[in-house]
Amino acid sequence: MGSPMPAAIQRVSLPMDPSRVMHDLLPLPHALRGPKDRCSNIDANNAAIAVVIPCYRVRRHILGVLRAIGPQVSRIYVVDDACPERSGGYVQEHCDDPRVRVLFHGENQGVGGAVMTGYRAAAANGATVIVKLDGDGQMDPALIDRFVAPILQGRADYTKGNRFYNIEDVRSMPAGRLLGNAMLSFVTKLSTGYWTIFDPTNGLTAISATLVDHLPLHKISRRYFFESDMLFRLGTLRAAVLDVPMAAVYGDEISNLRVARVLPQFLRGHLSNFIKRLLYAYFVRDFSIASLQLIFGLLFLGFGITFGVHAWVANAFARTYASTGTVMLAALPVILGVQFSLSFLAFDMAATPAKAMHPLLARLTPLSTAQQNEANSEQVKSLHYGNIHSDCVERDHRQQDCVA
Repeated sequence: MGSPMPAAIQRVSLPMDPSRVMHDLLPLPHALRGPKDRCSNIDANNAAIAVVIPCYRVRRHILGVLRAIGPQVSRIYVVDDACPERSGGYVQEHCDDPRVRVLFHGENQGVGGAVMTGYRAAAANGATVIVKLDGDGQMDPALIDRFVAPILQGRADYTKGNRFYNIEDVRSMPAGRLLGNAMLSFVTKLSTGYWTIFDPTNGLTAISATLVDHLPLHKISRRYFFESDMLFRLGTLRAAVLDVPMAAVYGDEISNLRVARVLPQFLRGHLSNFIKRLLYAYFVRDFSIASLQLIFGLLFLGFGITFGVHAWVANAFARTYASTGTVMLAALPVILGVQFSLSFLAFDMAATPAKAMHPLLARLTPLSTAQQNEANSEQVKSLHYGNIHSDCVERDHRQQDCVA
């Protein structure tokens, strides 16, 4: 039924082995890592691994990142997001790796927009797993196989890095970074339903291409809220997400993130996703005892707090003490509301998706002739052949992707 794989795409597979647990996700120290460690678990004849690298002001680091990507990767998509440093053009001029394809945006769409462009290109060309890697050199490409392995083994649909796993690494981090990440991680747990993850904005991720086929890519945030919004969208598919321990590499890179500018966007995004998640999970796609706990918890809390505040203000103005009955009428609903809310929270935490969905979902292939033509128009010719051209197409709600 499926269309044949392009010759340039190799296949990679891993054997199913339930005994492979956390030790398979832990990277070897650099001093112990040999030439075979980079792809020791990868059989390059049975699955296609693609890497997507969004590029914006990473000219100094991008070539080093590309050189460090191992042979287990069959295709690399460098997405120039209207970079003022012309990172994409720089790659075209100085990189002769035949796996590399450079795609251009006519206007800046943000990291999320660049990743979505890369996802579409990789999925259209038959990738099995798509890895997202930043171009600033903070992430070790040697970890790619550890992110890919749980997906190929059917243990996860999406893997992401966690820089806070190793206590020794955590001790060296500034207190402000630790506190900020802890707060952001908790808010992300609430808005996505993934209670077992941490470090939600980590940029090293891998996803099953089958999940990409089923995600509403045009709805995912295109700016810095991208990683958190991706988790929310994965939650609507009940996809299994797994944290992979890693250590960040900090050098002379300069972050383009401005906290004061993106904080309102993050707060609005998390609040919106939290409300939508509760509606989707407990009232649209299902209705269970947890739905009743949520309803009664909110009703009791709302009544108890409202009545209590009203009674307190009335008695304050009257300069009298509230009666025992008035106190109980306010306190008892609050106690019951807290109890119902805690029961709902326990149910929600236990319902965190843990079973991979991509083996149960069908790839939306083979592509129709029109879809294949659209996908082909988005691909750039290999740097090995040169002959680059550019054209802009309108897609995904008036978003323009300029593809070279």
